[in-house]
Amino acid sequence: MLKRPAFYLDTQICTGCKTCIIACKDKHDLPAGVRWRRVVEFTGGDWDCLPDGTFNQNVFAYYISVSCNHCQDPVCVKACPSKAMHQDDHGIVTVDPEKCVGCRYCEWVCPYSAPQFDKKLGRMTKCDFCREDLQQGAPPACVAGCPTRALQFGEYDQLAAEYGSDPPMIPMPPTALTKPSFVLETHRDAQLEHARKGTIGNPEEVKDA
Repeated sequence: MLKRPAFYLDTQICTGCKTCIIACKDKHDLPAGVRWRRVVEFTGGDWDCLPDGTFNQNVFAYYISVSCNHCQDPVCVKACPSKAMHQDDHGIVTVDPEKCVGCRYCEWVCPYSAPQFDKKLGRMTKCDFCREDLQQGAPPACVAGCPTRALQFGEYDQLAAEYGSDPPMIPMPPTALTKPSFVLETHRDAQLEHARKGTIGNPEEVKDA
């Protein structure tokens, strides 16, 4: 078992195929509307007028696959009034179904909208990093299902040392909010915090359930 498991995403080779979402839903038998992992499509660009009167386009698009990031400073745990949301010694955040009252406070405070409300159960559910698989030395379902191997996992400190900790790409929130266990390989067209140009191209797929 890793000391602090973390996800890594190479946005240069993520094609937005959403196989990771399907693998997660299949593994955990999630109902319609409950999405522990989501793929955000971020697009933008326009035509630029050059000095000679001609035009050039700077259109871009990239994808970010994101789930619960099992943060170092999980605001969902702090906000949970029943202590159902908790974090283990490896940093994995899970929900105790016996304690959850379905108040959805964790969902409201999470900047990644990771906790998902299951209407049938009347309580919150979320990614648990496929903890049982990790204990057996196997990868999480989303990682195993990624056809381009854009999505990986490993020890956070090793991933951060190898790939660095660049400013988060838009539309990801600032990492200082929760210190996520998530490392991104920055896309060549990445829009950073100081350049908010672009829009989410698939809002219906990433909105709250």
